Amino acid sequence: MTATTRVRVRYAETDQMGVVYYANYLVWFELGRVEFLRSLGFDYSRMETEDGCILPVVEARCRYRAPARYDDSICIEAFPLLLRGSVLKFGYRILRETDAETTLLAEGETVHVVCDRQLERCPLPEPVARLIRAAIPAAESS
Repeated sequence: MTATTRVRVRYAETDQMGVVYYANYLVWFELGRVEFLRSLGFDYSRMETEDGCILPVVEARCRYRAPARYDDSICIEAFPLLLRGSVLKFGYRILRETDAETTLLAEGETVHVVCDRQLERCPLPEPVARLIRAAIPAAESS
């Protein structure tokens, strides 16, 4: 299952060359990840406050394919790739959408370790874990 979020590139997200600054793609990954969880019916902030569960990023990778520029309409696709113990991996695709075509701008992954408030590993709340597992291809989750 993939969650799709659409945003328009803001001027503040671009650098002196008029191209989206590279670190903003990681911000968009987070936006996609939060919206993926919301699409499952879970609010990430509620998971933090009610379940005492956080998902710190321990690894991030982004491959840039084409530049995004001010006022581009982009689509953020986020999807779970792996849930194994307290390790959760998400995949992302950033696309520019025009009437004429869709262009892949970037793709990447983030790896998270599910932790409690003391940053000790803990299991993902079972209702969330069950829904995430259902959204991952069977060969990837365990």
